Amino acid sequence: MSLVRMTKWRTLVLATIGFNFSFLIWFSFAPFTGPMAEEFGLSLAEIGILASAAIWLAPFGRILTGWLSDKYGAPTVFAIVLAYVGVFSMASAFAQNYTVFFVERLIVATAGITFVIGIQHVSEWFEEEELGTAEGIYAGIGNAGAAGGALILPRVFPTNWSGPLFNANWRAAFFYTGIISIVLAVAYYVFGEAAKSEAKRQATEESANFEDWVHTATRYGTVVLALAYIMSFGLELSMNGWLATYYREAFDTSNLVLASTFAATFSVAAGLLRPIGGYVSDRLARQERDILPVFEGHYREQWTFVCLCFIMVTMVVMTLAGTSGEVLLAVGAGFLVGMSCAFAEGAIFAQVPAMFPNSSGAVAGVVGGVGTVGGILYPLVYSSTLFGNLHVGYVVVAVSMVPIVLLNAWVYRPEIAPRAHLDGFVDRNRDAGVSTGDD
Repeated sequence: MSLVRMTKWRTLVLATIGFNFSFLIWFSFAPFTGPMAEEFGLSLAEIGILASAAIWLAPFGRILTGWLSDKYGAPTVFAIVLAYVGVFSMASAFAQNYTVFFVERLIVATAGITFVIGIQHVSEWFEEEELGTAEGIYAGIGNAGAAGGALILPRVFPTNWSGPLFNANWRAAFFYTGIISIVLAVAYYVFGEAAKSEAKRQATEESANFEDWVHTATRYGTVVLALAYIMSFGLELSMNGWLATYYREAFDTSNLVLASTFAATFSVAAGLLRPIGGYVSDRLARQERDILPVFEGHYREQWTFVCLCFIMVTMVVMTLAGTSGEVLLAVGAGFLVGMSCAFAEGAIFAQVPAMFPNSSGAVAGVVGGVGTVGGILYPLVYSSTLFGNLHVGYVVVAVSMVPIVLLNAWVYRPEIAPRAHLDGFVDRNRDAGVSTGDD
């Protein structure tokens, strides 16, 4: 029993604070890539690898912690993650060898797996008709933690930092954010309650089995939404870790605070605008309004498809703005990319519980885990030396997204969409006779 009587709204606040800080500490390296590169002698390509490495453990970690949260309860799992992330963040502040530093930051980067833990925790407290709004608030404000890091950390820990333990600002930032992470771990464990009732907790625990998870993970709907999340949330991750470096290097912006502020405009859009994507999906479904008649009658799918196309267009705009040489145009384009990511992410996680009303937690784990792959791959494209400059990578990423959009279009067709949560790539007819979820 918690020391404070928890309600669904208090639970939402607790989960959102935990996730927001997790995002901040996840990308706490981004504002300091310049001084870190100078101290460890890193090239631009190696900075790109560091940005990519921040996502390496997230795919498996999110899938695993989604299941662990069902099995053991979100407060326990969330507290464990925040605690070890804090310890390794503090340890990375003392690293003198780059290999040791790299491994420690790799472990700190698993803070991003808390997204699925919080999604599961919120879903255990809110009724279905409120779930979209609650999870939109949780994910939107939580994701904005990356913007908070870009705006706050370089100001709290400026270039001329000289503290009692460190003379390097990035070392101080990693140490003190680690302490905060440990404090939040204790708070989450002490105050969090796994579910709104013991009956709800028992039902969730009993449903956590491997056979059902495998079946759900291979449905058409799960697969296409996971791929869509690669090009939306995976893209967001990649930009969070890269944009400060991009604005500094591509436009010769030596001011660390200014470059981080430019980057933060993307994170603000990608985080705070996310609930709009879910709201529009809900509204179209309630009003049964077709905006793409080719997918007639499947309103959430239509909105998701529009959002995915919007992402590709804004990535092309990002390259065009960058090649203009005008940094403010590039910042504006970055904001549009963040907006497109937010809309798509909100649309996807409005569609997940609608398409899979009885297994939204398991699907959220798969979608959230697979989606992080974009954060691993895209920074390698941005920092590639094959394109001649740092602007071309964005249009290359846009072209790579075309197959994902086409596969989503194939599944969203009226003859496939009604059974996308039943039919899949393995054991196609297992759920024959089960009624489809409402759209």
